[in-house]
Amino acid sequence: MNLGETSKVRLFSNRDLFYLFLPLIIEQMLEFITGLADSIMVSYVGEAAVSGVSLVDFIMQFLISLFAALATGGAVVAGQYLGSKHQKEAKEAANQLVWFAGGFALIVMVLVYLFQRPIFHLLFGQIEADVYRHSYSYMMVVAASIPFLAIYNAGAAVFRTQGNAKLPMQIMFAMNIVNILGNAVMVYGFQMGTLGVAIPTLISRIGAAVLVMFWAIRPENPLQIQKTLRHHVNGQLIRQILGIGAPYGLENGMFYFGRLLILSLVSSFGTASIAANSVAQTLVNFEVLPGLAIGLGLTVVISRCMGSGDIEQSKYYTKKVVGIIYVVQTVVCLSLIALMPVIMGIYGLSAEATRLVWILVIAHAVMEIIWPLGYTLPVTFRASGDAKFPMAVSMSSMIVCRILMAYVISYLFDWGLIGVWAAMFLDWIVKAVIFTWRYFSMKWAKYSVIK
Repeated sequence: MNLGETSKVRLFSNRDLFYLFLPLIIEQMLEFITGLADSIMVSYVGEAAVSGVSLVDFIMQFLISLFAALATGGAVVAGQYLGSKHQKEAKEAANQLVWFAGGFALIVMVLVYLFQRPIFHLLFGQIEADVYRHSYSYMMVVAASIPFLAIYNAGAAVFRTQGNAKLPMQIMFAMNIVNILGNAVMVYGFQMGTLGVAIPTLISRIGAAVLVMFWAIRPENPLQIQKTLRHHVNGQLIRQILGIGAPYGLENGMFYFGRLLILSLVSSFGTASIAANSVAQTLVNFEVLPGLAIGLGLTVVISRCMGSGDIEQSKYYTKKVVGIIYVVQTVVCLSLIALMPVIMGIYGLSAEATRLVWILVIAHAVMEIIWPLGYTLPVTFRASGDAKFPMAVSMSSMIVCRILMAYVISYLFDWGLIGVWAAMFLDWIVKAVIFTWRYFSMKWAKYSVIK
């Protein structure tokens, strides 16, 4: 690979990027809105049901992050093979990803059913009997969706890698409608309580996996999934996929572990802080949603560029996409702040909780000038094959900045909840500085998943 080479023809036009990124943003937005609708509907059952479902959803979100990491590994491998014009190997990588993800998730599902009670006590300590009853009922149903979640994530990654982000968006849209309507009928109509939330969730996830596989086995797909129950394990490709997916999965695992510790710290600040933290987290997730969605598309772009050996284009698209994220997230942040009076009126929080939410949302919007450097640049590294470095930096920064410094700032300086968020911003700054240095050092460009 020649670091100085320039390309006369861009691999992705502006139109290509638009049709790649927009469906991803819409898909993530639909998932966000559906989660919000689910939380509103389950609140009809009662506070114990809300708590029980939220505990299970925390575990499920953690598992989804692992499957997404695995899917990223498969997307990078298949994308680099596509970029290097090795169509057969790219198709084989896609097949290995789907089968491995499904098999791995099946094992996870069995473990969850066998050790559900110890898992809950390990993660959440002692739980009130009523809360545990709801969480048990919910878990016994939605745990069956674990293999389907993995298969959908793998299938969606395959379609994005071949440039079709529209189909996963359409599937997500259809299944979200099924989920919301099912919840409404079973919770409000049949008064089924927690099961009324769990069953539509399971059905929608099964439907998503079935639909994505139905389209994936069609012969016109560049990365067609073979329609067979006989599968040959390709150890080399699995190792290549795990070379990206395993470090990214560990990184995501540390993030969720850190969230647990931080939540226990926030709970010590009182009711107003707990409520403010919950509402603010929901709102700021909306602020970073475009960046996270576009990052999925950037994985596709960079893996193709690196597979073709064109480092100049990898640099070009990284800078271009970072710029796009700055523009989009600025618009989103300003829109959210403009709507804050209306939103806070809907929540009806206490004066102190409302004040804290305003501070946190505005501070988060200001710190968005740092976020792409800490969270988008690592996408380029992973798509190039440089997955261990961002993992090491992110895990170390999580422990030192986001966890340890949260306790120091909150208690030593008596900043309370604001101190927890200040520690999070410190984590962003540290990662942004290190990843910016890594980017300009060009060490990431020396990696390659395929040989």
